[in-house]
Amino acid sequence: MKILVPVKRVVDYNVKVRVKPDQSGVDLANVKMSMNPFCEIAVEEAVRMKEKGGVDEIIVVSIGPTQAQETIRTALAMGADRGILIQTDAAVEPLAVAKLLAKVVEQESPELVILGKQAIDDDSNQTGQMLGALLDWPQATFASEVAVANNQANVTREIDGGLQTIAVDLPAIITTDLRLNEPRYASLPNIMKAKRKPIDTKSPDDYGVDIAPRLSVLKVTEPPKREAGIKVESVAELVDKLKNKEGVI
Repeated sequence: MKILVPVKRVVDYNVKVRVKPDQSGVDLANVKMSMNPFCEIAVEEAVRMKEKGGVDEIIVVSIGPTQAQETIRTALAMGADRGILIQTDAAVEPLAVAKLLAKVVEQESPELVILGKQAIDDDSNQTGQMLGALLDWPQATFASEVAVANNQANVTREIDGGLQTIAVDLPAIITTDLRLNEPRYASLPNIMKAKRKPIDTKSPDDYGVDIAPRLSVLKVTEPPKREAGIKVESVAELVDKLKNKEGVI
């Protein structure tokens, strides 16, 4: 079985994001970048499947600037076999990402596509679902447990108020949730081995996909600062404060 794992290069989750002075977007100058945490979980799950047997190859694909090769190398060091970089300096929206991934799927013919349920930069949570629609493949989103056997994936997914277990026939799309696994740290020997693993560089034009944006960002602003709280001496005083606060009925 062949598994395709899309990964995204994002601002590291430990970095406090800054808005550009002109409010046109997020300031990425001299900011640490890393693999999207949900993508790390997807890579880890694919590697675990390979370690159990039955998976022949794990292909990692990323869409972004030249520096996204570092993100692919991280996935290769975790245990993936080869990478594909679709190189572009333009901002690529989820629909364009899904269209590019659909073309990669047509060329590579994987039985399973595992990707993070969302990226922590735009939080769109759309790419996996759009890819499933474009390919007309079954999809299992928000996976917290995955078991693949007999050309079928049994996926436990998190829903409001509980868990739901579904079975999807392969080929299929699976998007990963936080509780699916704990990604490993790549060892130094594997990091060195990853440098020798192949990465093919493509462009959106190679796949005939128009990545022109369909949306325009009008303004990006930081959330309002939280107001200082107050202490109350009793429940009665708390109720009185809530009743008399402006805008509270």
